[in-house]
Amino acid sequence: MAVIVEKDKCIACGACVGSCPFGAIEMGDSAAMITDKCTECGACIESCPVEAIIRTDVVEKEVVSLDAYKGVWVFAEQRDCKVMNIAFELLGEGKKLATSLGVELGAVLIGDNVADKAQELFAYGADVVYLVEDSALKNYRTESYTAVMENLVKTYKPEIVLIGATNIGRDLGPRVAGRIHTGLTADCTELAIDQETRLLMQTRPAFGGNIMATILCPNTRPQMSTVRPGVMKKAIPDNNCSGKVVKVKYDTATQVRTIVKEIVREASKVVNLEEAQVIVSGGRGVGNAEGFKVLQQLADELGGMLGASRGAVDAGWIPVNHQVGQTGKTVHPKIYVACGISGAIQHVAGMQNAACIIAINKNPNAAIFKVADYGIVGDLYQVIPMFIEAIKEIKAEGGDLSCAM
Repeated sequence: MAVIVEKDKCIACGACVGSCPFGAIEMGDSAAMITDKCTECGACIESCPVEAIIRTDVVEKEVVSLDAYKGVWVFAEQRDCKVMNIAFELLGEGKKLATSLGVELGAVLIGDNVADKAQELFAYGADVVYLVEDSALKNYRTESYTAVMENLVKTYKPEIVLIGATNIGRDLGPRVAGRIHTGLTADCTELAIDQETRLLMQTRPAFGGNIMATILCPNTRPQMSTVRPGVMKKAIPDNNCSGKVVKVKYDTATQVRTIVKEIVREASKVVNLEEAQVIVSGGRGVGNAEGFKVLQQLADELGGMLGASRGAVDAGWIPVNHQVGQTGKTVHPKIYVACGISGAIQHVAGMQNAACIIAINKNPNAAIFKVADYGIVGDLYQVIPMFIEAIKEIKAEGGDLSCAM
């Protein structure tokens, strides 16, 4: 984007010099010259009597027929030829949207030797799988995957595109949206169709999670959203389902400036809170890092995983990959035990969809009790040992805790 002077038209009248509020125009021997002080405000363009000053980015807008776009798509993210869980979550939600619109649900599968994964996508609801395979697509790279998605969207024109808000999805989504000149709503927590307008209502937290904003994209297509893992629930797979596979050839002429030389995986314990059935979380009320050892004992007895609020993570008591909330992970376990967590809306946004929430807090007025199914007012260092002892007694008597989970 730039404002330039067409020297063959300029008559060196000087009108633009006086009109510029930033003093960004100087008069040369035969024409005006725009300096680096220019902010592209356009005042000089309006003042030029011979239309010798123009914007280089002014082009005739392409007219897009919104009616030409049909169908709901899900980007089926895969790594090492394994389809990620987020893809199945999005297919479950995408099926609802597609049914509401009366259109097909498509899944975009990109990689190398991943054709056998199409059946998994059919089992979770896909009607069509757009398959793009090539050795150059084995590992995710921004340029290659963006080029593939751009080509698919322009060719088949989906009405809605859903992408997981993973590290890959957060890189891919904005790039694709920019290439096809449409909008993108990030980190959606709810999706629905307005039946009167057929618009996708994309709801996400805004202003630090204090309000929920519903965003519409009425003038461009496709309507694109990213959804954080763990927000949507997977449908029950039906392995008898089948569908159509559309094979699309990868353009090997695509310019890719990066080379994957080596993939290094951190040798640390994987914290997969999104799929945990039981989570025991601690907040600032835990008091210190040692307190999380007590919470770990409870999590072990319940066969669960350890979570935390942002306050506990910021205090350095537990690594960030345990964080639950708007700026952490969104979870929906069968049981969520909140220990010493006040219940700030940012944290609640990440765990409120748990089937059963148990809160332990000394403050009877803590906000966490408003969303809890069971509340225990007391010192967690007194309550949790009693909790653990009761579980051990049930197990010793041959009791089965699975019925509660």
